[in-house]
Amino acid sequence: MALDGIVTRAIVHELQTIVGGRINKIHQPSSSDIIMQLRASGGNKRLLLSANPTYPRVHLTEESFPNPLEAPMFCMLLRKHCEGGIVEAIRQVGMERIIHIDVRQRDELGDVSVKRLIVELMGRHSNIILVDPATGTQLDGIHHVTPAISGYRVVMPGFSYTEPPQQNKLDPLHTGKENFFSAWQNAAEQNGGAGWIVGAYSGLSPLIAEEIGRRADGGNRPAQGSGDPEKLWAAFDQLMEDVRNHRYTPVTGDNEAGKPVFSAVRLTLIRGEAKTYGSISECMEEYFGEKALRDTVKQKTSDLLRFLQNERNKNIKKLSNLEKDLGEAEDAERYRIWGELLLPSLHLIKKGDRTAELVNYYDEEQKTERIPLDPLLTPSENAQRYFKKYNKFKNSLAVIDEQMRKTREEIVYLEELLQQLSYASLSDVDEIREELIQQGYLRDRAKKGKKKKKNDRPTLHVYTSSEGFEICVGKNNLQNEYLTNRLAGPNDTWLHTKDIPGSHVVIRGSGFGDATLNEAAQLAAYFSQARESSSVPVDSTLIRYVRKPSGAKPGFVIYDHQRTLFVTPDEQLIKKLPSAVKNG
Repeated sequence: MALDGIVTRAIVHELQTIVGGRINKIHQPSSSDIIMQLRASGGNKRLLLSANPTYPRVHLTEESFPNPLEAPMFCMLLRKHCEGGIVEAIRQVGMERIIHIDVRQRDELGDVSVKRLIVELMGRHSNIILVDPATGTQLDGIHHVTPAISGYRVVMPGFSYTEPPQQNKLDPLHTGKENFFSAWQNAAEQNGGAGWIVGAYSGLSPLIAEEIGRRADGGNRPAQGSGDPEKLWAAFDQLMEDVRNHRYTPVTGDNEAGKPVFSAVRLTLIRGEAKTYGSISECMEEYFGEKALRDTVKQKTSDLLRFLQNERNKNIKKLSNLEKDLGEAEDAERYRIWGELLLPSLHLIKKGDRTAELVNYYDEEQKTERIPLDPLLTPSENAQRYFKKYNKFKNSLAVIDEQMRKTREEIVYLEELLQQLSYASLSDVDEIREELIQQGYLRDRAKKGKKKKKNDRPTLHVYTSSEGFEICVGKNNLQNEYLTNRLAGPNDTWLHTKDIPGSHVVIRGSGFGDATLNEAAQLAAYFSQARESSSVPVDSTLIRYVRKPSGAKPGFVIYDHQRTLFVTPDEQLIKKLPSAVKNG
């Protein structure tokens, strides 16, 4: 993985800015992530600790994360032992992907104690463990490892902390030329190939090994061998000298295979444009942020997605059945005619006949009509049967039309919710779930007798335009409903993609220019079903011309006096706009 010992060293070096800082708040937005809000170096900082099995990482973050109403047990434990404490030290274990954070706190009795937060960035084995360094005992871990899972070590309260298995590799920062040549020689004898550096030295990823090979080979792709040892050593030593002296150049880009990569050091292997950053935290936030959020949201929404897709499929099937019923009901007139043709001709038909060939007087050409008969019924009963069918289908036509209208609306509503889930944040997911509970689709699983916080002010995503105007975006129906029908004033400007499911967008105030209007239209197009399209139509009108029909689903409105803009969603423009998540 790209997050290796070098990246970990760069992170730990950057985090020295928060040593001596006070931890004000701790919350756990998901099962694998911890957010610490600190006051350090004269400002507020937010530290993300993630034991996500796919995207483990530690870095300072500017992102906003939801604070669940009910904190998980591990979060409560961290609050007890670390909230209000001072960060005493942050260090890396050798060149491994393990970070120790020591926190000094004064307890209720006034006694000072130090706790150690150990963050292990080990892929699917990643963990965050709180340890009492005085005894070496674990207080708890964000992911439990029982004896049934691992025979090597247990991560559970009360057990002694055991480090991950030692790899017994060389330290790349404290190695000499002789050791390097010896390792190279061993690899050459064993046909170790180009990856021998990873096997010999701790904390180095295949990405760094490839980079060293390319530098040794003048920027070309190295052959599948161990290369010239003198050139390899020169490239290795130069790169390690930068790491030893904390000369980092955080960078992201695509490798030769087109796969996105990142590193704390300059990469010559990047093909195309490389993007550099002022800090490793900024680099990791951009590289991991969206991927990790989508992964976490996907896990959290898997049950909702299944439910909504099943409901949509049921309604599509229902609509198909209603269309069949409608086809039969539209034959009602034919049944009436057959009944009226049979009545005056009863003397020509006898019981047991299967058909009757009669002149159709309702046809201008007076063609004969072959009428199917039930041989078990009398001629009169056959005529009455057709009149009953006629009345039944005639009465059902109005009902079928109404059912089809409601079913189509239901399908549109469910597809809109599925679309909202595709770009939802963690807090948005909770609000979509709450909406489904309010609408009666899901049962409220909250414990009986437990007071639930009334969600009358959902979170809103607020952007600031280049002209300084607030642009509010509703990313689910509860947010759309609140933004459009309660928060916005009559002279605020409202935008929405034309005939396409998407977010409600509101520009607060008046007097803005074309730049703000274009940015708001970009947001409306980006947070819609047409995100990947070009020349997306976006309607714009004043809030006074937007209204919700009586009995309509949440977020559904009608409007007039609109003008239509055409924009192509620009993700980079959206990301550059300052944004914040606000409660109502």
